[in-house]
Amino acid sequence: MGQAISGGLTVGDQKFAIVVARFNDFIGSRLVSAAVDTLRRHGCPDENITTVHVPGAFEIPLAAKKLAESGKFDAVICLGCVIRGETPHFDYICAEAARGIADASIRSSIPVTFGVITADTIEQSLQRAGVKAGNKGAEAAAAAIEMTNVLAELARLE
Repeated sequence: MGQAISGGLTVGDQKFAIVVARFNDFIGSRLVSAAVDTLRRHGCPDENITTVHVPGAFEIPLAAKKLAESGKFDAVICLGCVIRGETPHFDYICAEAARGIADASIRSSIPVTFGVITADTIEQSLQRAGVKAGNKGAEAAAAAIEMTNVLAELARLE
């Protein structure tokens, strides 16, 4: 089978930034709480967590890019919620947020995780923010922890 590389969910001295959109804050605040709780449960001290608030999902990528390129963080966790309206605005915002977040990760070479809920209704967004279908903030934080550990393992191969 060969060598298998994976990352654990234990935090050592990693530092994490969380970027959260204020728009639809009733969802965003739930995502942040779950992300911070996940980081803490896996060993991250509060002083290694920085939270940055931006106006909306469209602004998340720029803040994520700046944080990722700062050299001060091992991963950036992006959180927010976009709920479909009656215009195509939803599609543009979601596509650009996803593209920008992925671009920030690729350009910086650190994990920039996607915890932005894109839902058709408020009910769907609430379900994905901890009511029934888990919490995307917790999932994005867990992915950030795991990816920091995967990258540490990959660095050992060099």
